[in-house]
Amino acid sequence: MRIAVIVTTYNRPDALAAVLEGYFAQDTHAFALIIADDGSTDETRRLIEGYARRAPFPVKHVWQEDRRFRAAAARNRALAATDVDYVIFSDGDCVPPARFVGRHRALAEPGYFVAGNRILLSERFTGDVLRGRVAIHEWSHGQWVHAWLRGDVNRLLPLLTLPDGPLRKRAPRRWEGVKTCNVAAWRADLERANGFDEAYAGWGLEDSDLVIRLTHAGIMHKSARFAAPVFHLWHKEWDRSRLGGNRRLLDEILASRRIEATVGLRQVV
Repeated sequence: MRIAVIVTTYNRPDALAAVLEGYFAQDTHAFALIIADDGSTDETRRLIEGYARRAPFPVKHVWQEDRRFRAAAARNRALAATDVDYVIFSDGDCVPPARFVGRHRALAEPGYFVAGNRILLSERFTGDVLRGRVAIHEWSHGQWVHAWLRGDVNRLLPLLTLPDGPLRKRAPRRWEGVKTCNVAAWRADLERANGFDEAYAGWGLEDSDLVIRLTHAGIMHKSARFAAPVFHLWHKEWDRSRLGGNRRLLDEILASRRIEATVGLRQVV
């Protein structure tokens, strides 16, 4: 099974560097890494080029013009740039633990998309991690317990590891809470859904739209909780001024049985 990890980014090279260090430290390097860049400046390009030269896996930088928040379009362009079997989506502010890709590989199953969760880092701790280039992807459980006691992270439970089994499929049609900072799907299923819907403008809900359309196509939710979390670096909230329009689009897809994005993967030029 050929795997690609697609990581979105926008003008935050210090966070992206921490994320790339996490992928370099994975216990498997049998994957490709694609950076879906939503219009970053040359500083990000130079960072990626430097990492690509020493990467133990293929690295591709897919850039699009900066026209405000267009994460759906960036992910579609990155998806169009690969022909792998299975795709793991994450973000350029989400550091993976060392077994992240391997655990997603183990949970992959035909007929399912797999959704994990995240541990949120505080603003202060995020600054310490980035300034000190702290390798949190290598931290022990004990170190995370200390971080939690200091108030540096919001929770510890996602660090517990449970085996694969029927409980991971207990909510097969659940879409609430699924975020593209930690979700994986078969490329063939993403093609059937026509990828992400670029009708969503600005921040919010394009990830929910995708998983709802996948369930309409008969692709069910499998949980990666207690298996494959990510460590989410703090950032200011994105501009949510267009969330109302995105909510109306989501209500429409919930009321329908539509599978394909209106403007999606097949429209990538």
